[in-house]
Amino acid sequence: MNRWLVVFGAVLIQMNLGAVYAWSLFNQPLIDKFGWEREEVVVTFSLTISVFAFVTIFAGKLQDRIGPRWVATIGGIILGIGVMLASQATTLFQLYFFYGVIGGIGIGMTYVCPLSACVKWFPDKRGFISGIAVAGFGLGGLVYKPVIGYFIEQFGVSSSFIYIGILFMVLVVTGAQLLKNPPTVGQLSINQSNGMAEDERQFTPKQMLRTSAFYLLWIMFLFGSVSGLMVISIAVNIGVDVVNLSLEQAGNAVMVIALCNAAGRIVLGKASDTFGRKNTLLMSYVVTALVMFYMSMGMMNYPLFLMAVSIIGFCFGGFLSMFPSITADYYGTNNIGSNYGFMYQAYGLSAFIGPLIVKVLPFSNAFLLASLLCVIAIGLAKLVKVPNKTSCKTIINAA
Repeated sequence: MNRWLVVFGAVLIQMNLGAVYAWSLFNQPLIDKFGWEREEVVVTFSLTISVFAFVTIFAGKLQDRIGPRWVATIGGIILGIGVMLASQATTLFQLYFFYGVIGGIGIGMTYVCPLSACVKWFPDKRGFISGIAVAGFGLGGLVYKPVIGYFIEQFGVSSSFIYIGILFMVLVVTGAQLLKNPPTVGQLSINQSNGMAEDERQFTPKQMLRTSAFYLLWIMFLFGSVSGLMVISIAVNIGVDVVNLSLEQAGNAVMVIALCNAAGRIVLGKASDTFGRKNTLLMSYVVTALVMFYMSMGMMNYPLFLMAVSIIGFCFGGFLSMFPSITADYYGTNNIGSNYGFMYQAYGLSAFIGPLIVKVLPFSNAFLLASLLCVIAIGLAKLVKVPNKTSCKTIINAA
């Protein structure tokens, strides 16, 4: 089988899952129709992200057992059903349950499958191929922005969920049929960090959770994601309140961040293949820390504002492409679905922490705190050591 067909299926799936980033397009139409408060409607997005992240643990384990095709197919069907049911929502609870919970389950069921399959097919370029796969997710909001806008304008906000749900279901299920694991997993692949043959390092989730490296990486992932989502979630507000831009000017940051986010996933993923995961991660944290520190000073005009948020989006994208690869490097590919599901919980938690910080702290203090978190992540990176089965067994026996 041509392994690039797997990549095509992965990108097709991820672009549809990434449409969740375009949720803000539904906010005002739902407010106008039902009279809900903005803060109440926005909870739908946070709930979807948290459910989606949590479900990746179980979906990853399931796809490790039965393969990515069936799990992604089931996930696409659940996602489509959840979004279509949202068309019948007349209360906030119904909206939360249909779109947030059922739709979130569908996204979580599907998300790990393309990543897992691609990493297994490309042991020689994991960072690059992970970057391509997750770049589709980053671009999903941009791709679906005109689509969602068209459906809302033509059919109304409630009916638009029916058409969007059908679109999700058809395209995700189609992409899922291209997902397949290679005949043999991890054979002859040499881990670039210390030259150990990969088939000598295949950790189960239980074994992974008993290594110190997992927790150091998990905290690093959390801190990097907090910094990125802190800016991404309120980029427009930063432009208006800190830089004194018009709403239209500040709104341009949304598109710029999305493009740089997708580019960072590919470019930094590729760089990690060439220069090493840890070196590329360190560079990303250093750059993020410096830019967040600069933003805390508030000395920005329009071009500098766009440049700052672009760099943050670029590095944030890199985090999301490198951590699947480093999980495979450190813990093998046999259980990459479930192992990365546990690692991905850092991102799920950051979806709440990042926006929360900027709600309780002034912008300058929030950015300074984010810069400090990245500095801590740099220190943690120095402590991370590649785990091996011998040390793992020693820890298990001692326990």
